Amino acid sequence: MIDTAKEVLHTEAQSILRLVDRLDERFAQAVQMILCCKGRVVVTGMGKSGAIARKVAATFASTGTPSFFLHPAEGVHGDLGMVTADDVVIALSTSGETDEVLAILPALKRIGVKLIAMVGRVESTLAQAADVVLDVSVEREACPYNLAPTASTTAMLAMGDALAITVMQERRFTPEDFAVFHPAGALGRRLLLRVHDVMRTGDSVAIVHRSRPLRDVLFAITKANAGAACIVDDDGVLAGIITDGDIRRHLLRDAGSLDRHAEELMTRTPYVIEGNPLAVEALHLFESLPVKIGEMPVLDAARKPVGMLMLKDLLRTGIV
Repeated sequence: MIDTAKEVLHTEAQSILRLVDRLDERFAQAVQMILCCKGRVVVTGMGKSGAIARKVAATFASTGTPSFFLHPAEGVHGDLGMVTADDVVIALSTSGETDEVLAILPALKRIGVKLIAMVGRVESTLAQAADVVLDVSVEREACPYNLAPTASTTAMLAMGDALAITVMQERRFTPEDFAVFHPAGALGRRLLLRVHDVMRTGDSVAIVHRSRPLRDVLFAITKANAGAACIVDDDGVLAGIITDGDIRRHLLRDAGSLDRHAEELMTRTPYVIEGNPLAVEALHLFESLPVKIGEMPVLDAARKPVGMLMLKDLLRTGIV
C-alpha cells in the first residue's frame, strides 16, 4: 500500500515539474490578458476539470482578481448571461474536446471575450479556438489503468495556482489586501485585528489618582473586575501601575498598607502598549517580556491610559 501511494505522489510531482519548462511567452500573455481585464475572470470546466476550475476561480477571487466559476452545462441554459465582453474566460479540459465546454464556445465568441485554454492536447478543438493555450499535458495518470484523472488534474491545479499567484504579484497585492478578503479566518484576524479592538475600556479599566490610598485602588480593581489599576497624575498621565498581586503582597507584609498612598507602592516603570498596533504584535510583546504578566495599559500619544489589554483576551481572539 505504501509503495502504491509513493508511486502516485511521484507521478503527480513529476507532472508538475514538467510544467516548469513550458512557462514561456504564452504564460506571460495569459497573465497580461488577466491584468488588462476590465471585467472578471470566468473559469469553466466539466467533471474533474470543473472541480479544479472552481478552486482556481476561488484562488483568483481571494487574491484580488474578481472571478467566478461557470458550469458549462448551465452556461448553455442561461448562465452565459453572466459573461460580458469585458471578461476573460479560462477553460479547463484535459482532452480539449469536452462536449459541454465546446458547446459554449460559439456564444463566447459572439460575446467577444478573450479565451485562455488550459488543455492536455494543444491540437484540440478547444485549443484551436483559444487566444492563449497553456499546455498541462501529462505523460500518464497516477491511476494504474491510466484512466482516473489524477496527474492531469494536479497539473491543472498547479498551473492555475501559478497563474493566479503571478497575477497577484503583478498587482502588488499585499497581505493586508489578502486579509480584507479573509476577515473571518485566523489570517484575517492576524492582519486586521488591532489592540483597540481587543482592549478593555470604560468601566472595565481601573484608573486611580496617585494620591489615593491603596484601599481605593483595591476597590477600583474589584469594581472593574480587573487585575490591575492604572495610577495617574494630575494630568491623567500614567505614573505607574498596581496589580492585585501587589496589593496582596503589601498586605501580607503590613496590614496598614491600605492607608498608604498609591504612588508609594506602585510600579513606576510598567510595561505598556502605546498607540494602536496589531493585536498579534501586542501578543509578541507579551511573549518577549522577561517576566510573565497578564495585562498592560494601553496609552495614547499623551501617555494617558485609554484601555487595558489582557493577555487572556488576546488569546481568545484566535490570532494564534
